[in-house]
Amino acid sequence: MSIITLDNVTKNFGGLTAVDHVSFEVQEGEIFGLIGPNGSGKTTTFNLINHYFQVSSGKIIFKGQEITDKKTFEIARLGVGRTFQVVKPLKRLTVEDNIVAASFARESSFNGARNVAREMISFCHLEEVAHQKAGGLPIAGRKRLEIARALATRPSLLLLDETAAGLNPSELDEAIDIIKNIRSKLGITIVIVEHIMKVIMSISDRIHAIAHGATIAEGSPAEVAKNPTVIEAYLGSDYNMERFLNA
Repeated sequence: MSIITLDNVTKNFGGLTAVDHVSFEVQEGEIFGLIGPNGSGKTTTFNLINHYFQVSSGKIIFKGQEITDKKTFEIARLGVGRTFQVVKPLKRLTVEDNIVAASFARESSFNGARNVAREMISFCHLEEVAHQKAGGLPIAGRKRLEIARALATRPSLLLLDETAAGLNPSELDEAIDIIKNIRSKLGITIVIVEHIMKVIMSISDRIHAIAHGATIAEGSPAEVAKNPTVIEAYLGSDYNMERFLNA
C-alpha cells in the first residue's frame, strides 16, 4: 500500500527548474533511497513534501489525501516527520528538553511529552548526554538528537536528510542500526537522502536517482548501482564500479 506519492512534481525558482516532473511512490514499511549528485534536487524534493517550498506544479498525496497545498504544521500533524541536512538544535536547552519541545507536536501534556522524550533518548542512544546542553554535542550526537526530535513528533513517514554525513566508521555503523530499527521496531516508513553509498545501498529496499532535478533511474540497490546513467551522473563517463559503491 502506498504511503506517499509524488505525481509530476516540479519546482521552479524563476528561470531555474530545481525539480523537474519527478514522480515516485513509496510503499508503507519501505526504506526508500533518494540519491543524486550535489545540487540534483534531493533536499528541494523534501522541502516540497513538507511545504517548506510551494510546489510549482504536480501533486503530492499522503495516505490517500492530497497535501500539496497544506501548511507545514498540518503536514507534520498528519504524520510526516523530517530531519535537516544542517542540524540546528536549540543550543541552550538540554538534549532532553529539545526532544520534549518536539514532542508537543502531538502531546498535550508536559508529562506525556517528557515520556516521549525519554523513550526517544533511549532509542537513539542519548542517555549519557540527555542533561547536557545541546550546543555542546559533537556531530554524531547532534545527528542522533535530530533523529530523536523528528521521531518525537510520532511520524508514520520519516524523511532523513544526510543523517550519516560527517560520521566516523563506528558512528556510521551506529547510525545504520538506528535507521534500520526505526523501520523494524517503530514501524515507520523512511525516505532517505544520503551521499554515503555504504548507507544507502545497505538499507534501502528501492532507490530513486535524480540528476539536474529529473529522474534518471529507479529500482533495487543492485539495479541502480549498475545503471550507467546513474554512475556517469556521479563519476563521469570513465567510471569505476568500485569507486561508486564505496563513495
